[in-house]
Amino acid sequence: QVQLVESGGGLVQAGGSLRLSCAASGSTHSINAIGWYRPAPGKQRELVATITFGGGIIVYADSVKGRFTISRDNAKITVYLQMRSLKPEDTAVYYCHAKNQESLGYRFYWGQGTQVTVSS
Repeated sequence: QVQLVESGGGLVQAGGSLRLSCAASGSTHSINAIGWYRPAPGKQRELVATITFGGGIIVYADSVKGRFTISRDNAKITVYLQMRSLKPEDTAVYYCHAKNQESLGYRFYWGQGTQVTVSS
């Protein structure tokens, strides 16, 4: 079992910055990747950014390239999302997601979400 705890959300003016954190605990010996997702209204959760814990491979959504930076701390099993030049359309609940290799195969976990609100 893996637990994901998110923090760092809040209210910020357009053009400002926030840093989100996702800390994993529990049976985290074989986490392959941690990423951030957000839903559009009436839509499924969509990828914002992901990073692997092996080679550090990173993938960003086109809408955040050049503004958001994802990074990891392998020792703490923690992933950060540095968000800069925030826009009102970035307003959403951001969810942390982890892929973990366990004895019965891959398992997937979600955090509870953290609210990001960008005012104009």
